[in-house]
Amino acid sequence: MSVEQLQRSLQAGADALGVLLDARQQRQMLQYLQLLQKWNQVYNLTAVRNPQEMLHLHLLDCLAAVPGFLQALREQQVWIQTQTQTQADAAFVPVLDVGAGGGLPGVVLAICCPQAQVQCVDAVAKKMAFVQQVAGALGLPNLKARHARVEALPGQYSIIASRAFASLSDFVALTRERLAPAGVWMAMKGKYPQEEIDALPPGVQVFHVEHLQVPGVAAERCIVWMRQSDEVV
Repeated sequence: MSVEQLQRSLQAGADALGVLLDARQQRQMLQYLQLLQKWNQVYNLTAVRNPQEMLHLHLLDCLAAVPGFLQALREQQVWIQTQTQTQADAAFVPVLDVGAGGGLPGVVLAICCPQAQVQCVDAVAKKMAFVQQVAGALGLPNLKARHARVEALPGQYSIIASRAFASLSDFVALTRERLAPAGVWMAMKGKYPQEEIDALPPGVQVFHVEHLQVPGVAAERCIVWMRQSDEVV
C-alpha cells in the first residue's frame, strides 16, 4: 500500500473520530508507522505486519482515545492551575504510559497533544530504545522513554495510561504510588471488563467507561477511567 493510500486512510479515520490532525501531525503519524514497520522486522514490536492493519489496529485504535484524553488533560490543567495559581505550571501535564511496548498509545498521544509530557515505560529495553528513536526522528520533545519497571519510577503523573497491559487491579496496584493527587487512570480495553471492575481494590473508583468505535475495526473497544476515591483502603 502506498504512502498516499495510507495518508487517505489516516485522514478518513481521523475525520470519523472527530480528531483534527494538521499536516505536520499527519506526517508524524505516517513516519511513526514506517518506523514501526522497519523496527518490527528486528525487534518484534507487534504481531501485526500489514501496514493497513497497523494503521487501523494500532494508530486509529489509539487515535480513538484522543478526544477523551484531551478532556482529561484540560481537567488536569485546571486542577494544576488551582493549586499553583500560574498558567505556566498548568501548561504541561505529566502523563505516564505503562507497559508502552512500541509506544502505543504514548506516541500517538504525544503527537496529538503537545501539552502532554508523555513518559513511556516498559521493562523491555529494546522497545524503549525504539520509542526514544521515534521521539528524536519525529521531533517530539514531549515524548520520553524509560527502560524500567513502573514500581521503580520516581515522581507522580496526572494521567496514567495503559493499553492491553494488565488486569485493572494489577494496573492500579502497580501505579498507585505514581498517581498525582486528583490524577486519573486511563485503561484502554477491548470488551467491557465487568469482572475486572468488580475485582478492583477499595479506594479505586470507576467514574466513566468510554465506549469507542474504531474505524475499520469490528471488535469492541472501551476506556475505563478511574481515580482514587475517599473510601478507606
